[in-house]
Amino acid sequence: MSFSAPAGALSPTKHPPVTLFSGSPTYLMAAQQLRTVAGVIDLDPGIAERLSVPKRSLVVNIPIRMDDGAVHTFIGYRVQHSLTSGASKGGLRYDPQVDLGEVAALSMWMTWKCGIMNLPFGGAKGGVACDPAVLSSGEKERLTRRFTEEVQSIIGPRVDVMAPDMGTDEQTMAWIYDTYSMKVGYACPEIVTGKPVELGGCVGRREATGRGVVYCVRAALEELNIAPEQATAVVQGFGNVGSVTCEELHKIGTKVVAVGDRYGAIRNPKGLDVPALLRYTADAKNKLKTVVGFPGAEEIGPDELLSTRCTVLVPAAMERVITGANAGKLRCRVLAEAANGPTTPDADAILASSDTYIIPDVLCNAGGVTVSYFEWVQDIQQFMWSEDDVNNELRKLMMNAFGRVRKLAKDRNLSNRMAGLSLGVQKVATEQAKRGLFP
Repeated sequence: MSFSAPAGALSPTKHPPVTLFSGSPTYLMAAQQLRTVAGVIDLDPGIAERLSVPKRSLVVNIPIRMDDGAVHTFIGYRVQHSLTSGASKGGLRYDPQVDLGEVAALSMWMTWKCGIMNLPFGGAKGGVACDPAVLSSGEKERLTRRFTEEVQSIIGPRVDVMAPDMGTDEQTMAWIYDTYSMKVGYACPEIVTGKPVELGGCVGRREATGRGVVYCVRAALEELNIAPEQATAVVQGFGNVGSVTCEELHKIGTKVVAVGDRYGAIRNPKGLDVPALLRYTADAKNKLKTVVGFPGAEEIGPDELLSTRCTVLVPAAMERVITGANAGKLRCRVLAEAANGPTTPDADAILASSDTYIIPDVLCNAGGVTVSYFEWVQDIQQFMWSEDDVNNELRKLMMNAFGRVRKLAKDRNLSNRMAGLSLGVQKVATEQAKRGLFP
């Protein structure tokens, strides 16, 4: 990967550039963010170079027998960006388009996220290139168990701990837990987080990311002197994060006027009936679990969804959805990034000249990994918390991080994104400097 570095960061050397991930626009975006932050905090060039590439990347071949008897081979990835702060931590996604560069970028963002939240983790991410919507339960189980077997050598409760992500869920984590435990010879619930409560999962973990998003939204609205009851919201994505975000916004009185998913988008300027929408998407007759076709709302195009006028826009789906091409069309006061990497650097440049209040992804969606940390701690101690304890601790840590990001942004005249990334990168860089270089 070649680039021109700012002064004091990632200076060119006589050594050839890293090219392993250079074909991925998502990874290049994450690397560009790191270069910018390195200049802001005057990061040591050697440490900046170490942080620019993952510590370990594994690509595996996953052959499984399909329900029709045929053998099909999938490709899987597990990338550990950093182990400096502790075990690496990050989700496992099942998606047809997932690739090594995307997983590497997500692992890097997870490192900064754990740094901002002061968690004893580094960042990791995993993925399997498959479409979970067309796989049977049995095929997904065989795929998950074989993937776990293939990455067994680099995972462990003190090495790398997986969690659900796009296309995976509590059941996926239960299969990983069981497969790993069978290999080591004892029950090891701390090998994964986001698993069923009956197997040592944490109450409130499924809702944690969406709740964390809304904690940040409430803090931003308070700073802007906007009452939640007077605000409107648009949410792109209605999976676990998007649906919980809608539910939590509805609870605080914010009117959700439009939502979208992979199949389409709907809008009602008077406000969607969120409880009814949740029931609609959960209905067994709705095989795709889509918001499309919900009564009392008009269907709109995906581009129109992002440009719908609202107080709060929540991208809660894929990365790189807000670009230089559509950033100028946004009509929101607050952009709450529930997804990872939804806003590209060229879009950031456009939004910087507007009054859009951005809650960056590395802060906004950190509720998931924070409650994953709570689950990991509970499993190690074999002492479970109540949901009130979980939510109170989550709110405390999220608001502490929000306050530190806003203080740095104001003190240094930085954007919220640069402030958040600076806190995350600086924490890991300081730890690397103090630990030194082996040998």
